[in-house]
Amino acid sequence: MPQRIKGESWPGERQKAAFGGIESGGSVPGTSRPAFTMHRGGPSALPVLIAVPHAGRAYAPGVIEAMRHGAPAAHRLEDRFVDLVGRAAASDCGASLLLAHVPRAIIDLNRDIGDIDRGMFTGDPPVPRPETTGMPYQQPRSARGLGLFPRRLPGMGELWRQPMTSEEADRRIAGVHVPYHRALDAELDRLREMHGHAILIDLHSMPSLPKQGRAPAATHVLGDRFGASCASALSAAAMELLARSFGSPAYNRPYAGGYVLDRHGRPRRDIHALQLEIDRARYLDDQGQPMEGGVAGETRLVARLAEVLTAVLRGSSRYSEAAE
Repeated sequence: MPQRIKGESWPGERQKAAFGGIESGGSVPGTSRPAFTMHRGGPSALPVLIAVPHAGRAYAPGVIEAMRHGAPAAHRLEDRFVDLVGRAAASDCGASLLLAHVPRAIIDLNRDIGDIDRGMFTGDPPVPRPETTGMPYQQPRSARGLGLFPRRLPGMGELWRQPMTSEEADRRIAGVHVPYHRALDAELDRLREMHGHAILIDLHSMPSLPKQGRAPAATHVLGDRFGASCASALSAAAMELLARSFGSPAYNRPYAGGYVLDRHGRPRRDIHALQLEIDRARYLDDQGQPMEGGVAGETRLVARLAEVLTAVLRGSSRYSEAAE
């Protein structure tokens, strides 16, 4: 059984009364763990889904040993412990919650399945067929080493001791990526059917940003794909909340959102998607461990964000300025 992190609650403890149902899906390669767990909000819940795609810690035996730099590289890839914030915020405000358990080192759920570094394979690389067409074009992240299957990290270089096979890549796509995004689609559709609209908060964490001029460094970055993934009124309300709370949030730079927002944000269909990046120094100590007060503070922020966005949407069922 995995070791409990100090301050961490497992599904079925504090969430038991807050969520309307729990369903797991996919599988983490090399383990008996599900790739993700969906906690659905109850009948009176908010029309909000909080998703945490990069905080998974279910490492199969041998994965860390297969990495050239071991645990430090794996931990750098994680949005370390931001799932603690997502769990508690969803429980507190009644939002649905989608938690990925699969580590980002195994597959990045915020990448298109075609964003593959062909040089990291032995033999021919996989040629996956995209499930969704007509999405905005994004520069492939694989060119920088952080595609669907992470290959390199700045300051560390190559991550893996051995190349990958196309068969293993296909297994990870079919067993993790495909069911995760189908579950995300299904829950957003369910929320929209129930409430008339749905909001996705894709929750991430980031290293501390450098200071820009005389302004303090931003501790939170809001992304909406430069206005494409949600109504502008929602982004404005979110930025106002962040500014009141922290003074200098950043908007779309350096993080505007990725595949998740491109695929699932459909404001003209009343499905809105935002990405929130939180500075890890807000809730982790110098050893990378959760600080109870920091987690609690960020939990209150995310829960309040879900409530504010819901209030904005309930004030107007549709926004003419929303763009695909």
